[in-house]
Amino acid sequence: MSFWLFKSEPGEFSIDDLARKRSKTEHWDGVRNYQARNFMRDEMRKGDRAFFYHSSCAEPAVVGTVRISREAYPDHTAFDPDDSHFDPKSNPKQPTWFMVDVKLQERFDRPVTLAELKRYADRELAGFRLLARGNRLSVMPVTESHWNFILSLR
Repeated sequence: MSFWLFKSEPGEFSIDDLARKRSKTEHWDGVRNYQARNFMRDEMRKGDRAFFYHSSCAEPAVVGTVRISREAYPDHTAFDPDDSHFDPKSNPKQPTWFMVDVKLQERFDRPVTLAELKRYADRELAGFRLLARGNRLSVMPVTESHWNFILSLR
C-alpha cells in the first residue's frame, strides 16, 4: 500500500462535500499537472490511502483521510467545453488527463494545520513534499513514516 496527499480548495470541493456524496465516494478530477497525473495514473492503486488537505484557505490543513476506491481512468472533464477543467488539446481516444475515485475514511476531529506541520519540518517531517519550498503539486506521495506521524497529531 502507498500513501498520498490530495489538495483541494474547500470553496471548490471540501471534505464536507465528499462526506455528502453518495457512498462518501467521488472522482478526483481536474488535475492538470503532468507529475501529479503520473502519480495517479501510474502509481496509485485501489486500497492506497491519502490525506485530504484543504489548501488556499485561511488555515490550510490536513482534515481527514480517504482511500483510493478506483484506479486511474480518463478524466471526462477534459473533454467537456462547458467544464472549468476543459482541455481542448485532450483527445478521448488518447486521453492526456486521468482521475481516480476516492472514498472518505475519516474526517479529523481537529485539522492538522500547515503551521503545525511546519514545526516538525526539520525533524519528523524532514523531506515531506508538502513542506518543500515552491511545492505546488495537488497530488503527492507521502512516506509511511510521515503518514504515521501526521496521524499521531490528529
